[in-house]
Amino acid sequence: MSKSFKSGLTGSARKRPAMKKFRRPLDVFDSEVLQCTFGRYPWDDWERDALAAGVPKELAGLGRLTVREAYQHGWDDRLKSLCGWYDQGKRMIKLALRSPATAEKRWQHLLDTDGLRGHYDPKTGEWISHH
Repeated sequence: MSKSFKSGLTGSARKRPAMKKFRRPLDVFDSEVLQCTFGRYPWDDWERDALAAGVPKELAGLGRLTVREAYQHGWDDRLKSLCGWYDQGKRMIKLALRSPATAEKRWQHLLDTDGLRGHYDPKTGEWISHH
């Protein structure tokens, strides 16, 4: 999305994403994340970027949870990449805009399985690890 800016020039400038890029591999003890303040974590920034791009509020909230869990639960690097940590969340936003139902299904599956680590047995409610 473009936004106008007041610089005396005509045209528009693209707003930079709020979420920053992180180096690989991202560690749960990454000091840049640990130094964030309430409401200014990368997952909060991602949600603001998604909403500004036109992602519906409920889907942006689900995406925010996915970005956060990938970090806080130490999902593998490939999943962190899919969850926006190395591209400022751009692929996640594109998916949400292009195919909201697919984004919701993928993100919910990642959350339900804690990054593909396992699932809850529907009959017993017990966690079954895939590892």
